[in-house]
Amino acid sequence: MSSTTRTIRPANTFLVAGAALSGMAALLHLACLVVGAPMFRLMGAGEQMAQLHAAGHWYPVVVTAGIAGVLLAWSAYALSGAGVLVRLPFTRTALCLITAVYVVRGVAFLPAMAYFPGNSMVFGVVSSAICLAIGVVHGIGLKKAWPRLSGRVAR
Repeated sequence: MSSTTRTIRPANTFLVAGAALSGMAALLHLACLVVGAPMFRLMGAGEQMAQLHAAGHWYPVVVTAGIAGVLLAWSAYALSGAGVLVRLPFTRTALCLITAVYVVRGVAFLPAMAYFPGNSMVFGVVSSAICLAIGVVHGIGLKKAWPRLSGRVAR
């Protein structure tokens, strides 16, 4: 009887952290749907979104649930890139796009503020800094995972 020793490599901690951050962002968006208008206001979504949600309008629910769904998918892709989950289709490409979206969202807060005039300046600066930080975490994790995601090293 022979025993096979399997070496377990540690997961990419930066992509795991990126997944956790995306997951937390998704949960905060879902909390808006549960708590309601006060949470929309606290999160800086703007008074119009808060009022629409308080009035029972479908728009805040669809938009917020959609954003949460995207963030959860991004979390899954980061975990896939980290080697925690099975390899998802187009993992490397998806992680490049996810990283780019976070970084662009982080650095382009002034144009974003013009597009969403109901949001406060504090929200714009804070959310942009958070997005930039999450983008940097993803970027470092992606750089570390690149050889494995490219198939250049043994799995």
